[in-house]
Amino acid sequence: MELSDLEKVRFEKINALRAMGVEPYPTRANPTHSAADAVRAFEAAEASANGESLPVVAVTLAGRLRSMRAMGKITFAHIEDGSGRVQLFMRVNDIGEDGMKLFADYFDLGDFIEAAGEMFRTRTGEITLKVTAFSMLAKALSPLPAAKDEVVDGQVVRHATLTDPEVRYRQRYADLAVNPEVRQIFRTRAAVVRAIREFLDDRDFLEVETPILQPIYGGAAAKPFVTHHNQLKQDLYLRISFELYLKRLLVGGYERVYEIGRDFRNEGVSFKHNPEFTQLEFYCAYADYQKVMKLTEEMIGHVCDKVLGTRQVEFNGHTIDFSGPWKRLDLRQALIDTVGIDIDQHLTGESLEAAIRAKGIQVKPGSPRGKLIDGLLGDYIEPTLIQPTFLYDYPRDISPLAKNRPNDPGTVERFEGFVGGMELCNAFTELNDPLEQEARFKEMGRAYEADDEERHPMDEDYLQAMSYGMPPNGGFGMGIDRLVMLLTDRRTIREVLLFPHLRGREEE
Repeated sequence: MELSDLEKVRFEKINALRAMGVEPYPTRANPTHSAADAVRAFEAAEASANGESLPVVAVTLAGRLRSMRAMGKITFAHIEDGSGRVQLFMRVNDIGEDGMKLFADYFDLGDFIEAAGEMFRTRTGEITLKVTAFSMLAKALSPLPAAKDEVVDGQVVRHATLTDPEVRYRQRYADLAVNPEVRQIFRTRAAVVRAIREFLDDRDFLEVETPILQPIYGGAAAKPFVTHHNQLKQDLYLRISFELYLKRLLVGGYERVYEIGRDFRNEGVSFKHNPEFTQLEFYCAYADYQKVMKLTEEMIGHVCDKVLGTRQVEFNGHTIDFSGPWKRLDLRQALIDTVGIDIDQHLTGESLEAAIRAKGIQVKPGSPRGKLIDGLLGDYIEPTLIQPTFLYDYPRDISPLAKNRPNDPGTVERFEGFVGGMELCNAFTELNDPLEQEARFKEMGRAYEADDEERHPMDEDYLQAMSYGMPPNGGFGMGIDRLVMLLTDRRTIREVLLFPHLRGREEE
């Protein structure tokens, strides 16, 4: 590695420590308590003392050195582990002149250290470890990004900080190391996934795993990533959805199934899109899209209760309320109200394109009807849906896996859930007629160009599965990342992905 001037100084400290017989990266660490446990143990000792002498609370702690403040013959510092921070108090009487010099000369912010001693409370009230012994656990060769000086009691204390989004996303390890609020986002994310699992498990859903590498992609309107299996001499696709495999399991006799995992879509990057993302899908036999709406309301409410303790969520300057039934809007009526176009009066792509152009809206010439409707929805309706809303009854053209509304061959029983001005979830009363499904696949193949993301390939094996009999069912898909954005008030998906996809530096 090419070292900076600061890194060269630390590199010299590493060599100097080894020359003194001190290993800067020892094999063992022996903490007896976490930071939080040590504080709790001392508080318990205080409570049990009843005005008498405090029992000794001896601990050994390990963590990253986060602040240092030398004051002559004493030094204050803070170390941090996964549970929190604890102040260290070092004085020459306890660790000697050599110990004080070793710490001052060779220990830096970012180093992982171990410290042993007894807990006490300072005159300012902070629970602190009076250090009697300490050692290096891992010397940080690179300083944590940036640093901020803060004056405390007339002394300068240095704290590491990091605010540049580009650096934060590219070096998430450094971002996590210096920004505790970022660490909390991902604890919240984990809690969201746990709460979803709890909700579905309690309702007799079975969690399963389906293939990530698929010979035929399907289940969504998206372009796939393509890879190749050398031994089999076979092109494979990273899945864009779990749907077709999960519904195969309904044929096999499982009535309620779900999966939480990664999907991959070869699409643009935006504040709400990343090429790989975490998805929840579930399928429930004998349910329709109305029942799935109710299940969705209950599930998101449960997640809010478990993770936040409230159903009132602040997002992008709005207070979003998940406590009541979600608003329901018919897609056709919503388009009439927002853009003044009745899609039932324009049953072909040519007719609808002309109506859209008559409103002064530019569209790609020759676009299929379904794609035009989807474009109007995304541009004119979606941004207005701040409070939880179900938009329902979609054109058949863009929903090849959904069941028709009775006596309405042009419309399917589909809804999308919107919150905070963005799509959160998508659900159908699922098509379970294999002959109709085959006709839909053929129709999609004719209506769209070969490279169009709306084109849905024929899946003969899925049709074979359906031919054995698939129970009527309702299906649901939701982006976990977007739900976490909503619950943590983050305006970009990059904030809730540990390692978001970024352009290569040479492309910038």
